[in-house]
This record gives sequence, structure tokens and C-alpha cells, in this order.
Amino acid sequence: MKEISAKEVQTVLEQGRSLNLIDVREVDEVEAGHIPGIFHIPLGLLEFRMNELNKNETYIIVCRSGARSGRATHFLESRGFDVTNMVGGMLAWEGEVQ
Repeated sequence: MKEISAKEVQTVLEQGRSLNLIDVREVDEVEAGHIPGIFHIPLGLLEFRMNELNKNETYIIVCRSGARSGRATHFLESRGFDVTNMVGGMLAWEGEVQ
């Protein structure tokens, strides 16, 4: 499983480059604060909504601590998606929050 740190994600975004971030937390967690520009798919709905994703794109998966995003990364990877887990999740995030 590919991994990226929250700091690396923050640096790329601060350089003005765009990333495809998928936040797999629950609705209330995302409403409490999320990285601007995320695409929200709760982990429990990922299996049913993965058709909304493009296998030709690269995605970074985000959750609170990195555990749920790790499960989501394994799941999507096993189905042919190019995905990377953001290690440490939002607990490690020091960048802008919406």
C-alpha cells in the first residue's frame, strides 16, 4: 500500500497543485472540519459509490487517524484504483480546514 504523510499533502496543496482527496469519514466528522476540495465518500458507502471514481485518476484517501483510509486504500487498490493512504489522517493535518 502506498502512503503519503499529511505534511506532504499539505505542501503539494500549498504549491497550488491539485490532488484528488477522498475523505472516508462519517458526515458529522467531515462537517466538523475537512481539507478544502475533498470528495466525501463515507467508508461504509465506498463499495456502492466507487463507480463515481475514475481508474485513470490517482486518489489520496483521508480519514481521522489513517486506519479507515488504510482499509479504503486496500479495498480500492484491490479493484484496480491508483490510491495512496494519507498516514496519520486528520489528526496529523496542520493545513487549512474548512
